[in-house]
Amino acid sequence: MKKKHYLIAIAVCLLAAVGVFYYYLMSGFSTSETTQYVYIDDNDDLDSVSNKLLPIASEPAITAFKTLARHGGYAEKIRSGRYAIKPGENALTVFRNLKNGHQEPVMLTIPESRTMDRLAGSLSRKLMVDSTVLAICLQDNDFCQRYGCDTSTIACLFVPNTYEVYWNTSIDNLMERMQKEHKHFWNDERTKKASAIGLSPNEVCTLASIIDEETANNAEKPMIAGMYLNRIQKGMPLQADPTIKFALKNFALKRIYHDMLFIDSPYNTYRKEGLPPGPIKIASIAGIDAVLNRVAHNYLYMCAKEDFSGTHNFAVSYSDHLRNAARYSKALNERGIK
Repeated sequence: MKKKHYLIAIAVCLLAAVGVFYYYLMSGFSTSETTQYVYIDDNDDLDSVSNKLLPIASEPAITAFKTLARHGGYAEKIRSGRYAIKPGENALTVFRNLKNGHQEPVMLTIPESRTMDRLAGSLSRKLMVDSTVLAICLQDNDFCQRYGCDTSTIACLFVPNTYEVYWNTSIDNLMERMQKEHKHFWNDERTKKASAIGLSPNEVCTLASIIDEETANNAEKPMIAGMYLNRIQKGMPLQADPTIKFALKNFALKRIYHDMLFIDSPYNTYRKEGLPPGPIKIASIAGIDAVLNRVAHNYLYMCAKEDFSGTHNFAVSYSDHLRNAARYSKALNERGIK
Protein backbone atom coordinates (compact mmCIF):
# COMPACT_ATOMS: atom_id res chain seq x y z
CA MET A 1 0.00 0.00 0.00
CA LYS A 2 2.80 2.37 0.93
CA LYS A 3 4.49 1.65 -2.40
CA LYS A 4 1.25 2.46 -4.22
CA HIS A 5 0.93 5.79 -2.41
CA TYR A 6 4.57 6.51 -3.19
CA LEU A 7 3.99 5.92 -6.91
CA ILE A 8 0.89 8.09 -6.86
CA ALA A 9 2.89 10.89 -5.23
CA ILE A 10 5.57 10.62 -7.88
CA ALA A 11 2.96 10.68 -10.61
CA VAL A 12 1.35 13.77 -9.12
CA CYS A 13 4.74 15.51 -8.95
CA LEU A 14 5.47 14.61 -12.54
CA LEU A 15 2.10 15.91 -13.67
CA ALA A 16 2.69 19.11 -11.73
CA ALA A 17 6.13 19.50 -13.32
CA VAL A 18 4.64 18.93 -16.79
CA GLY A 19 1.96 21.49 -15.99
CA VAL A 20 4.51 24.06 -14.92
CA PHE A 21 6.65 23.30 -17.97
CA TYR A 22 3.67 23.73 -20.28
CA TYR A 23 2.50 26.88 -18.52
CA TYR A 24 5.82 28.64 -18.77
CA LEU A 25 7.34 27.27 -21.99
CA MET A 26 4.51 26.13 -24.22
CA SER A 27 1.76 28.70 -23.72
CA GLY A 28 1.57 31.72 -26.04
CA PHE A 29 4.49 34.14 -25.69
CA SER A 30 2.83 37.28 -27.04
CA THR A 31 -0.16 39.05 -25.54
CA SER A 32 -0.97 40.59 -28.94
CA GLU A 33 -3.25 39.13 -31.60
CA THR A 34 -0.99 40.47 -34.36
CA THR A 35 2.65 39.79 -35.24
CA GLN A 36 5.02 41.99 -33.27
CA TYR A 37 8.63 42.80 -34.15
CA VAL A 38 11.65 43.11 -31.90
CA TYR A 39 14.84 44.81 -33.09
CA ILE A 40 18.03 43.52 -31.49
CA ASP A 41 21.10 45.76 -31.86
CA ASP A 42 24.78 44.82 -31.79
CA ASN A 43 25.19 46.39 -28.35
CA ASP A 44 22.21 44.67 -26.70
CA ASP A 45 22.72 42.39 -23.71
CA LEU A 46 20.37 39.96 -22.02
CA ASP A 47 18.79 42.66 -19.87
CA SER A 48 18.10 45.01 -22.78
CA VAL A 49 16.71 42.18 -24.94
CA SER A 50 14.42 41.17 -22.08
CA ASN A 51 13.27 44.79 -21.74
CA LYS A 52 12.46 44.90 -25.46
CA LEU A 53 10.41 41.72 -25.11
CA LEU A 54 8.64 42.86 -21.95
CA PRO A 55 5.90 44.99 -23.63
CA ILE A 56 5.01 42.04 -25.86
CA ALA A 57 5.35 39.02 -23.60
CA SER A 58 3.04 37.55 -21.00
CA GLU A 59 4.48 37.29 -17.50
CA PRO A 60 5.12 33.52 -17.59
CA ALA A 61 6.59 33.82 -21.09
CA ILE A 62 9.19 36.42 -20.11
CA THR A 63 10.08 34.34 -17.06
CA ALA A 64 10.57 31.29 -19.29
CA PHE A 65 12.67 33.29 -21.77
CA LYS A 66 15.00 34.59 -19.08
CA THR A 67 15.40 31.08 -17.66
CA LEU A 68 16.17 29.60 -21.09
CA ALA A 69 18.55 32.46 -21.87
CA ARG A 70 20.51 32.03 -18.65
CA HIS A 71 20.90 28.29 -19.02
CA GLY A 72 21.10 28.19 -22.84
CA GLY A 73 24.15 30.42 -23.34
CA TYR A 74 22.18 33.16 -25.10
CA ALA A 75 23.88 36.02 -23.28
CA GLU A 76 27.28 34.96 -24.66
CA LYS A 77 26.16 35.22 -28.29
CA ILE A 78 23.29 37.62 -28.90
CA ARG A 79 22.45 37.90 -32.60
CA SER A 80 21.27 41.25 -33.91
CA GLY A 81 18.30 41.42 -36.24
CA ARG A 82 14.60 42.01 -36.70
CA TYR A 83 12.60 39.19 -35.18
CA ALA A 84 8.92 38.44 -35.68
CA ILE A 85 6.92 37.21 -32.71
CA LYS A 86 3.71 35.72 -34.04
CA PRO A 87 0.47 35.05 -32.16
CA GLY A 88 0.46 31.58 -30.66
CA GLU A 89 4.23 31.11 -30.66
CA ASN A 90 5.53 29.80 -27.35
CA ALA A 91 8.52 30.94 -25.31
CA LEU A 92 10.65 28.03 -26.50
CA THR A 93 10.09 28.92 -30.17
CA VAL A 94 10.82 32.61 -29.57
CA PHE A 95 13.98 31.74 -27.66
CA ARG A 96 15.20 29.41 -30.44
CA ASN A 97 14.54 32.02 -33.13
CA LEU A 98 16.49 34.69 -31.27
CA LYS A 99 19.33 32.38 -30.30
CA ASN A 100 19.72 30.95 -33.83
CA GLY A 101 19.34 34.29 -35.61
CA HIS A 102 16.15 33.32 -37.46
CA GLN A 103 15.13 36.89 -38.20
CA GLU A 104 12.42 38.33 -40.42
CA PRO A 105 13.50 40.38 -43.49
CA VAL A 106 12.29 43.91 -44.18
CA MET A 107 10.93 45.27 -47.43
CA LEU A 108 13.35 48.07 -48.31
CA THR A 109 12.22 50.65 -50.87
CA ILE A 110 15.00 52.78 -52.34
CA PRO A 111 13.71 56.37 -52.37
CA GLU A 112 14.36 58.81 -55.21
CA SER A 113 16.58 60.98 -52.99
CA ARG A 114 18.14 64.20 -54.25
CA THR A 115 21.38 63.81 -52.28
CA MET A 116 23.32 60.91 -50.85
CA ASP A 117 23.08 62.18 -47.29
CA ARG A 118 19.30 62.19 -47.64
CA LEU A 119 19.46 58.66 -49.00
CA ALA A 120 21.62 57.60 -46.05
CA GLY A 121 19.08 59.09 -43.66
CA SER A 122 16.19 57.29 -45.34
CA LEU A 123 17.97 53.93 -45.34
CA SER A 124 19.01 54.24 -41.70
CA ARG A 125 15.35 54.57 -40.74
CA LYS A 126 14.71 51.16 -42.32
CA LEU A 127 17.98 49.38 -41.50
CA MET A 128 20.43 49.09 -38.64
CA VAL A 129 23.07 51.05 -40.59
CA ASP A 130 24.33 54.32 -39.15
CA SER A 131 23.27 57.21 -41.39
CA THR A 132 26.44 59.23 -40.75
CA VAL A 133 28.73 56.30 -41.53
CA LEU A 134 26.79 55.48 -44.71
CA ALA A 135 26.80 59.12 -45.85
CA ILE A 136 30.57 59.31 -45.34
CA CYS A 137 31.03 56.12 -47.37
CA LEU A 138 28.91 57.43 -50.25
CA GLN A 139 31.05 60.59 -50.33
CA ASP A 140 34.32 58.64 -50.37
CA ASN A 141 35.78 58.06 -53.83
CA ASP A 142 37.71 54.93 -52.87
CA PHE A 143 34.57 53.36 -51.43
CA CYS A 144 32.50 54.23 -54.51
CA GLN A 145 35.14 52.86 -56.87
CA ARG A 146 34.71 49.42 -55.29
CA TYR A 147 31.32 49.40 -56.99
CA GLY A 148 32.39 50.85 -60.34
CA CYS A 149 31.34 54.44 -59.55
CA ASP A 150 32.68 57.69 -58.19
CA THR A 151 31.03 60.14 -55.80
CA SER A 152 29.23 61.82 -58.71
CA THR A 153 27.79 58.64 -60.19
CA ILE A 154 27.18 56.48 -57.09
CA ALA A 155 23.48 57.48 -57.27
CA CYS A 156 23.29 55.48 -60.51
CA LEU A 157 23.89 52.27 -58.57
CA PHE A 158 20.58 52.59 -56.73
CA VAL A 159 17.55 51.42 -58.68
CA PRO A 160 14.42 52.65 -56.85
CA ASN A 161 12.65 49.33 -56.43
CA THR A 162 11.59 47.44 -53.30
CA TYR A 163 13.92 44.71 -52.07
CA GLU A 164 13.76 42.08 -49.34
CA VAL A 165 16.79 42.49 -47.08
CA TYR A 166 17.74 41.80 -43.49
CA TRP A 167 17.47 44.72 -41.09
CA ASN A 168 21.01 44.18 -39.76
CA THR A 169 22.66 43.96 -43.17
CA SER A 170 26.08 45.63 -43.26
CA ILE A 171 26.91 48.59 -45.50
CA ASP A 172 29.14 46.37 -47.65
CA ASN A 173 26.41 43.75 -48.03
CA LEU A 174 23.86 46.44 -48.85
CA MET A 175 26.09 47.90 -51.56
CA GLU A 176 26.82 44.46 -53.01
CA ARG A 177 23.09 43.83 -53.18
CA MET A 178 22.52 47.18 -54.92
CA GLN A 179 25.27 46.36 -57.40
CA LYS A 180 23.65 43.00 -58.13
CA GLU A 181 20.22 44.61 -58.63
CA HIS A 182 21.77 47.30 -60.84
CA LYS A 183 23.29 44.66 -63.12
CA HIS A 184 19.97 42.84 -63.24
CA PHE A 185 18.11 46.07 -64.13
CA TRP A 186 20.55 46.98 -66.90
CA ASN A 187 19.78 43.92 -68.98
CA ASP A 188 20.71 43.48 -72.65
CA GLU A 189 17.61 45.29 -73.85
CA ARG A 190 18.19 48.45 -71.83
CA THR A 191 21.94 48.42 -72.50
CA LYS A 192 21.37 48.17 -76.26
CA LYS A 193 18.85 51.01 -76.19
CA ALA A 194 21.33 53.20 -74.31
CA SER A 195 24.04 52.41 -76.82
CA ALA A 196 21.69 53.25 -79.71
CA ILE A 197 21.29 56.84 -78.45
CA GLY A 198 25.00 57.15 -77.69
CA LEU A 199 24.76 57.13 -73.90
CA SER A 200 26.17 54.91 -71.17
CA PRO A 201 23.84 53.61 -68.44
CA ASN A 202 25.24 56.23 -66.06
CA GLU A 203 24.56 58.99 -68.59
CA VAL A 204 21.04 57.69 -69.07
CA CYS A 205 20.50 57.90 -65.31
CA THR A 206 21.92 61.41 -65.26
CA LEU A 207 19.59 62.64 -68.00
CA ALA A 208 16.66 60.77 -66.43
CA SER A 209 17.30 62.49 -63.09
CA ILE A 210 16.99 65.90 -64.77
CA ILE A 211 13.78 64.87 -66.52
CA ASP A 212 12.35 63.59 -63.22
CA GLU A 213 12.91 67.02 -61.72
CA GLU A 214 11.33 68.73 -64.73
CA THR A 215 8.02 66.92 -64.40
CA ALA A 216 6.13 64.30 -62.41
CA ASN A 217 4.06 63.53 -65.50
CA ASN A 218 5.46 60.19 -66.68
CA ALA A 219 3.56 60.40 -70.00
CA GLU A 220 5.46 63.56 -70.94
CA LYS A 221 8.92 62.35 -69.96
CA PRO A 222 9.75 60.68 -73.33
CA MET A 223 8.99 64.02 -75.05
CA ILE A 224 11.34 65.89 -72.73
CA ALA A 225 13.98 63.20 -73.23
CA GLY A 226 13.72 63.67 -77.00
CA MET A 227 14.21 67.42 -76.62
CA TYR A 228 17.30 67.11 -74.44
CA LEU A 229 18.81 64.49 -76.74
CA ASN A 230 18.24 66.86 -79.68
CA ARG A 231 20.19 69.55 -77.84
CA ILE A 232 23.01 67.14 -77.01
CA GLN A 233 23.27 66.03 -80.63
CA LYS A 234 23.45 69.66 -81.82
CA GLY A 235 26.09 70.57 -79.22
CA MET A 236 23.72 72.92 -77.40
CA PRO A 237 23.85 73.30 -73.60
CA LEU A 238 20.95 71.59 -71.86
CA GLN A 239 20.00 74.77 -69.95
CA ALA A 240 18.04 72.68 -67.44
CA ASP A 241 16.73 74.66 -64.47
CA PRO A 242 16.80 71.67 -62.07
CA THR A 243 20.60 71.50 -62.42
CA ILE A 244 20.80 75.09 -61.15
CA LYS A 245 18.77 74.14 -58.08
CA PHE A 246 21.13 71.22 -57.51
CA ALA A 247 24.21 73.41 -57.95
CA LEU A 248 22.81 75.92 -55.45
CA LYS A 249 21.61 73.09 -53.16
CA ASN A 250 18.30 74.94 -52.93
CA PHE A 251 15.54 72.56 -53.97
CA ALA A 252 12.75 74.84 -52.78
CA LEU A 253 13.31 77.45 -55.52
CA LYS A 254 10.13 78.28 -57.45
CA ARG A 255 11.84 80.50 -60.03
CA ILE A 256 15.29 80.61 -61.55
CA TYR A 257 16.57 84.16 -62.02
CA HIS A 258 19.20 85.32 -64.48
CA ASP A 259 21.88 85.97 -61.87
CA MET A 260 21.62 82.34 -60.69
CA LEU A 261 22.76 81.10 -64.10
CA PHE A 262 26.34 82.20 -63.48
CA ILE A 263 27.09 79.89 -60.56
CA ASP A 264 30.45 78.19 -61.04
CA SER A 265 29.54 74.53 -60.89
CA PRO A 266 29.99 71.48 -63.13
CA TYR A 267 26.22 71.02 -62.69
CA ASN A 268 25.43 74.40 -64.26
CA THR A 269 24.07 73.24 -67.62
CA TYR A 270 23.67 76.86 -68.75
CA ARG A 271 27.46 77.32 -68.74
CA LYS A 272 28.63 73.73 -69.33
CA GLU A 273 27.78 71.80 -72.47
CA GLY A 274 26.61 68.22 -72.30
CA LEU A 275 25.51 66.28 -69.28
CA PRO A 276 26.62 67.11 -65.72
CA PRO A 277 29.06 64.73 -63.97
CA GLY A 278 26.28 62.60 -62.52
CA PRO A 279 22.62 62.47 -61.52
CA ILE A 280 20.99 65.28 -59.57
CA LYS A 281 18.86 62.66 -57.79
CA ILE A 282 18.28 58.92 -57.87
CA ALA A 283 16.53 58.57 -61.21
CA SER A 284 13.13 56.91 -61.34
CA ILE A 285 12.59 53.82 -63.47
CA ALA A 286 10.00 55.80 -65.43
CA GLY A 287 12.62 58.49 -66.09
CA ILE A 288 15.24 55.97 -67.20
CA ASP A 289 12.84 54.19 -69.53
CA ALA A 290 11.68 57.57 -70.89
CA VAL A 291 15.23 58.29 -72.03
CA LEU A 292 15.63 54.82 -73.52
CA ASN A 293 12.28 55.17 -75.33
CA ARG A 294 12.42 58.87 -76.13
CA VAL A 295 10.01 60.40 -78.64
CA ALA A 296 11.73 61.46 -81.88
CA HIS A 297 10.80 65.06 -82.79
CA ASN A 298 12.42 68.38 -83.77
CA TYR A 299 11.82 70.37 -80.59
CA LEU A 300 14.79 72.14 -79.02
CA TYR A 301 13.10 74.21 -76.32
CA MET A 302 10.49 73.77 -73.64
CA CYS A 303 8.85 75.89 -70.98
CA ALA A 304 6.37 75.02 -68.25
CA LYS A 305 2.78 75.69 -69.26
CA GLU A 306 1.15 78.75 -67.85
CA ASP A 307 -1.79 76.67 -66.54
CA PHE A 308 0.56 75.06 -63.95
CA SER A 309 -0.51 71.60 -65.08
CA GLY A 310 3.01 70.29 -64.63
CA THR A 311 3.41 69.81 -68.39
CA HIS A 312 5.30 71.90 -70.95
CA ASN A 313 5.00 73.88 -74.16
CA PHE A 314 7.61 72.76 -76.71
CA ALA A 315 9.14 74.86 -79.45
CA VAL A 316 11.42 74.38 -82.44
CA SER A 317 12.53 78.01 -82.71
CA TYR A 318 13.92 80.28 -80.05
CA SER A 319 11.40 83.01 -80.89
CA ASP A 320 8.50 80.62 -80.20
CA HIS A 321 10.19 79.59 -76.98
CA LEU A 322 10.44 83.22 -75.85
CA ARG A 323 6.70 83.65 -76.37
CA ASN A 324 6.02 80.53 -74.30
CA ALA A 325 8.39 81.75 -71.59
CA ALA A 326 6.69 85.17 -71.50
CA ARG A 327 3.29 83.58 -70.90
CA TYR A 328 4.66 81.45 -68.09
CA SER A 329 6.50 84.39 -66.49
CA LYS A 330 3.28 86.44 -66.59
CA ALA A 331 1.38 83.61 -64.88
CA LEU A 332 4.04 83.43 -62.15
CA ASN A 333 3.82 87.17 -61.58
CA GLU A 334 0.03 87.07 -61.41
CA ARG A 335 0.22 84.40 -58.70
CA GLY A 336 2.92 86.29 -56.82
CA ILE A 337 5.40 83.41 -57.13
CA LYS A 338 8.95 84.61 -56.59
